Amino acid sequence: MQILPVRFDHPDARKLNDAVQLEYAERYGDEGDVTPLEPEMFDPPRGVYLVAYDEEGRPVATGGWRAQDLNDEGYSDGDAEIKRMFVVREVRGQGLARRILAALEDDARAAGRTRMVLETGTEQPEAISLYTSSGYEPTKKFGHYRFEAKSRCYAKPL
Repeated sequence: MQILPVRFDHPDARKLNDAVQLEYAERYGDEGDVTPLEPEMFDPPRGVYLVAYDEEGRPVATGGWRAQDLNDEGYSDGDAEIKRMFVVREVRGQGLARRILAALEDDARAAGRTRMVLETGTEQPEAISLYTSSGYEPTKKFGHYRFEAKSRCYAKPL
């Protein structure tokens, strides 16, 4: 697998974003994650967006981080927020999400961010397991879904 940085509006990133939105809709019975996201939010040095490609060059996984600082949505100065972590079903269980997560952490650390944060939900137990086994701990809720009962927020010092 090859992991490459792309813009959030790259066709492969859009394709995987559409796939993850369908999965969110299936799991939660809604329209997916409606957090407002713009491509420039992931532009270095205030973020990065990664796509993993399999041996045939097909996009199979994605993840990004964007810089956040103290604001009224509960973020703190120095935060790097993970968004759109996703692996297509056919290649799950091969450690790809863990590789993308490590790459995101390394990139955020190199950009001077001090804490990685993320929001997931109760209908994504695999994601919760990945994050907690990678050193993330529950934290005060933040972001677009901070008032939702199924929302779970995690953080890890960088």
